[in-house]
Amino acid sequence: MRIRVRTLSLIALFAAFGAVCDSVVTPGFSSGVWFGWIFVISPLAGIVLGPYSGFLSTFISVMIGHSLFPRETVYEFVFTLGAPIGAMMSGFAFRGQLKRVVVYYTLMLGAYFATPISGKLPIWGMWDCYLGYAILIVLFIILTIRGSTEINWMSPFAVSAFIGLEADVLLRIFIFVPLHTYQVFYGLTPEALVAIWSVPAPLITPFKVLLSTFLVTLIGPQIKRLVRELQIS
Repeated sequence: MRIRVRTLSLIALFAAFGAVCDSVVTPGFSSGVWFGWIFVISPLAGIVLGPYSGFLSTFISVMIGHSLFPRETVYEFVFTLGAPIGAMMSGFAFRGQLKRVVVYYTLMLGAYFATPISGKLPIWGMWDCYLGYAILIVLFIILTIRGSTEINWMSPFAVSAFIGLEADVLLRIFIFVPLHTYQVFYGLTPEALVAIWSVPAPLITPFKVLLSTFLVTLIGPQIKRLVRELQIS
């Protein structure tokens, strides 16, 4: 019972900090996939709390954050589901449980390429997602051959954060393109979508991914060690 209470306390702590991050929208830095700063904390939540607790914590964060700082449209509540999914995938990746992550990436990318409009979009618009998938496949092959503990030698915080963040991006793209919400929600034309894929998409979002990956790599080991010493999870 004591472990459960401590774990719930940690979930609440991450959720509170995540809600603050998600509520902060910086002028001039708010475009791209994430309008707030939830991308800073979501992979760390999955890594520290585990995939399921990380999902729950991040889900609470984005629901509260989006309520405290409403976006331009209520549709953002749908897209922000990518954040808890990304936290979950970071948690799986950190623990070497890559089969589910590979299936998820494959389904998301498969749905994207099965959508006719994707053939008209610049291939470089999602270069970071392709890189994440390539890293994931290579890592999956290595772990399959040599065992899941091999991830401990591969900068697990950086790899797990990057894979989780790109998983977040992929869900938002799935909602945006294969589900055609770019038309249904925002009334965008295919030409407008091509323009988005040409410049903002391949620049702003990858920069935020790299920023979060760097921060998680920097502070993640210390936070994970502190949690372990306190026997919180």
